[in-house]
Amino acid sequence: MFGIKHIKFDSMTYVLHFMNGKVKREGRGLSFFYFAPNSSIVAIPMGSNDLPFIFNESTNDYQTVTIQGQISYKISNPKTLADVLDFTVNDNGLYKKNDIEKLNQRIINEAQTATSSFIHEIKLKDAIRSAKTIEERILSGLKSSEAIGMLGIEILGANILGIQATPEMARALETETREKLQQEADQAIYERRNFAVEQERKIKESELNTEIAVEEKQKQIAEKKMESEVQKAENDRKLREMKLTADIAVENQRKELIEQKTSNDKKEAETQGYVLETTLKPYKDLDWKILTALNDNQDPRFNISLAFRELAENAGKIGNLNISPELLDTLLNEKERY
Repeated sequence: MFGIKHIKFDSMTYVLHFMNGKVKREGRGLSFFYFAPNSSIVAIPMGSNDLPFIFNESTNDYQTVTIQGQISYKISNPKTLADVLDFTVNDNGLYKKNDIEKLNQRIINEAQTATSSFIHEIKLKDAIRSAKTIEERILSGLKSSEAIGMLGIEILGANILGIQATPEMARALETETREKLQQEADQAIYERRNFAVEQERKIKESELNTEIAVEEKQKQIAEKKMESEVQKAENDRKLREMKLTADIAVENQRKELIEQKTSNDKKEAETQGYVLETTLKPYKDLDWKILTALNDNQDPRFNISLAFRELAENAGKIGNLNISPELLDTLLNEKERY
């Protein structure tokens, strides 16, 4: 009525009320009446904003990549921003211009500027894997940018949601990666088979070594057994030699004993012969009759036998001789004595 209006803002909006080109009131969440013909109201949102972005860059190997992400920021100095961009609202609280898009575009431009130099220095494969580095580059570039500082905003963070190559290059990379993975799979299969063959070889080698060890052990046992048998045979031979030597020694001793005994018997016989010869030498030339008489044998049979010898020597002179059986029986009976 008569140009007097009432307007109200929430607590997240910083309000500048200009009257006749001068700031009459300012603050957050204001509610007031104003005279529309000479008033101008600037409303700047103070809450944090998430700004999505997507832009293309060229890598060192002349390949295009698409970088998609998000920047979080908030307006820290609304009066500075109000001097750069137009956030004037009408009587209904609606912005007369859409300068918030200008703000967002300037932020995106600065982010792309901070990114492009880095992307131009690396190759496609490295760029696709550099999300974390790109985030750090964007965040560092925005915070150090003079243009961002002149807007009176504060950068809260930057996130890279994706880095993609062109569809054709993506398919080529997929094919290359697939072939590489296939080669790695083939290599893994080869290594697994080679490992199995190697393990089989080790098993065979272990079995062969075991067989060789068993044969060596059996050979050692056989050699020890042979050595034992040879040693036993040698001991037996030595025992036989010792026994033979002992037998020879015994025989030699017996031989020496026999020879000594023979020699002694011979000497004894010679001695006895000499004694007998010496003893009988006086009787050598004597008649047997004298020797018989010297014997002085009192046995009647001896005398009768001498008588018969005398008769035999003079048998030519005897005509008839009668000998009674009793006489012969007496002579032949050794038990009967006269």
